[in-house]
Amino acid sequence: MKTTIRIYTWSLIVALGGFLFGFDTAVISGVEKSIQQLFDLSALAHGFAISSALIGTITGALFAGKPADKYGRRPLLFVIAAGYLVSAVGTALAPDVVVFIIFRFLGGIAVGASSVVAPMYISEIAPADIRGRATASFQLNVIVGILMAFVSNFLLRDSGDNAWRYMLAVLAIPSALFLTGLFFIPESPRFLIKTGRKKKALSILKKIRIGDIEKEIAAITESLTEKEGRLFSRLYSKSIMIAFLVAMFNQFSGINAILYFAPRIFELSGLPESTAFFHPVIIGITNALFTLLGLMIVDKVGRRKLLIIGSAGMTLCLLPVAVIFFMHSHSGLLLVFLVGYILFFAASTGTVIWILISEVFPTSVRGKGQSFGSFTHWFFAALITFFFPVISSTYINGAAYIFTFFGIMMLVQLFTAWKYFPETKGKTIEEITTQLQTKK
Repeated sequence: MKTTIRIYTWSLIVALGGFLFGFDTAVISGVEKSIQQLFDLSALAHGFAISSALIGTITGALFAGKPADKYGRRPLLFVIAAGYLVSAVGTALAPDVVVFIIFRFLGGIAVGASSVVAPMYISEIAPADIRGRATASFQLNVIVGILMAFVSNFLLRDSGDNAWRYMLAVLAIPSALFLTGLFFIPESPRFLIKTGRKKKALSILKKIRIGDIEKEIAAITESLTEKEGRLFSRLYSKSIMIAFLVAMFNQFSGINAILYFAPRIFELSGLPESTAFFHPVIIGITNALFTLLGLMIVDKVGRRKLLIIGSAGMTLCLLPVAVIFFMHSHSGLLLVFLVGYILFFAASTGTVIWILISEVFPTSVRGKGQSFGSFTHWFFAALITFFFPVISSTYINGAAYIFTFFGIMMLVQLFTAWKYFPETKGKTIEEITTQLQTKK
């Protein structure tokens, strides 16, 4: 019992990086219109300013794996926490759009790096039977961060001309808590074994394992006898395909477009501004509750089945949203269908993405593989976030076309998960990667 509590405690501390990830992602939804008006931005400049964080996120995701493999997971987590803190203060005090973009870019680097290192760390300390739940705590924290951003934006919306600065400054508080909490976690035992520090790894594993620890260390050591080599080789082709597809479909579901531009989406349907700011809170609550449900059932139902069920549900919710925008209807059903979409997203792909990416690569190329999966996720997130305001404001039925695309993509994900994705629940990382390796 103590070992499980310790695993969850360390996981939750590291998962605070996910809370900051979520808060940083969603807080911009309450800021983006003020930024556009204050700095007099064109649609194109506005899209770039808002997506600047995602450009940073791509950078952080792409380059975080190598230092995580070289210096360890824990030191990089400290750098990430500091990045969040500096970004929160810098964006809140930004005197012009250039400074705003610079600090949003820095915050994006922290988000991208945390999406690599935090799930990696959690998956490495958790045993197979609770690895799904433990790793999903990262996603749960992302969702709670999103919800808190929506609530914070709603509460601060009438706080004057500088309301947008206050919304951004709030992020400094959890950033400081994350930085403090990291002093209470150890380095990943798998990283320690990889770098030849087996005694230290053994002392940590004794605190979080009941069973044959020596056997686990032997299995990890054996998996490291392979040459690290290149990630993009035939040996890891199945792992690469799974990481790429689950990350791409996560963004082609439209989740970041909805989270970044939630008030704007509701205003496009004809709702007044006050209501448009409140509805995202409802979406945030739904997101949190059903992510918690996904966390509770992912180790029982399995990753693959959740993706199949969720894809079907998201398709049935997204296509009616497209119809509402095609008809230029001010229907209250918009909230119903978007909440339904969030329900299915949260319990399926929202829960599964970081679990699968952290499971399918062996320790020898874990950092590179996690970076690749996170990079793919944030690359497509940046594209969606950049083009959404441009398309929705340039074309009469722009929002309708976008939601039609999202709905079709979820149909494609359903087929892909059913046909090609393996089930990984209950298996050790070594068992999963052995199953996925393509031998010559």
